[in-house]
Amino acid sequence: MSSSQAAANTVPDTQLGLTAEEIQLLRSGQQAVAAAGGSTSSRGASRASSQGLLMIDSSSLAALGRHFDRVMQHIQQQLEYLMEQSQVVTMHVYDRAGNLIDNADVEIARYHDIMAQIDELELDFDRIAHIRDIVRDFRRRAEELERELERSGASSSSRRERHGHGHHSSSQRAHGHSSRSRN
Repeated sequence: MSSSQAAANTVPDTQLGLTAEEIQLLRSGQQAVAAAGGSTSSRGASRASSQGLLMIDSSSLAALGRHFDRVMQHIQQQLEYLMEQSQVVTMHVYDRAGNLIDNADVEIARYHDIMAQIDELELDFDRIAHIRDIVRDFRRRAEELERELERSGASSSSRRERHGHGHHSSSQRAHGHSSRSRN
């Protein structure tokens, strides 16, 4: 891919309507995809990310979308685990009602820590969901553009075939006419 093609297939990540934290997550996502991929497009995505650009070709966007799906699945699993832990803490508080005063500070501090982690993960989940939705939208647009380019390429080649065939037919008619007039 030439540098002019690469530039045509990118958009500045600062123009995506993302917060600074979301831009940082997008860039780290692109770097992670590039590190895992090892392909030419992965290296191109890595270069684009380091220049503050988002690759908008369908394969790069698909890989980035899959990466964010995996990250969100991991966050979802952590959320479920922490929710279970918060229930365990709550049950311990109730089960130890007699020793509540002795253990309450420790359990309450643990509970607050778990709730803060949940809040942070939910915020990360929302940010990544927002980035993933933007990536999906760009992927959809890139795929539509590729289909339009394929259609326009197919229609221009069919026009050339019709034009060339019509010209050939008139040449045959002229040749056929001239051979009949000689007879």
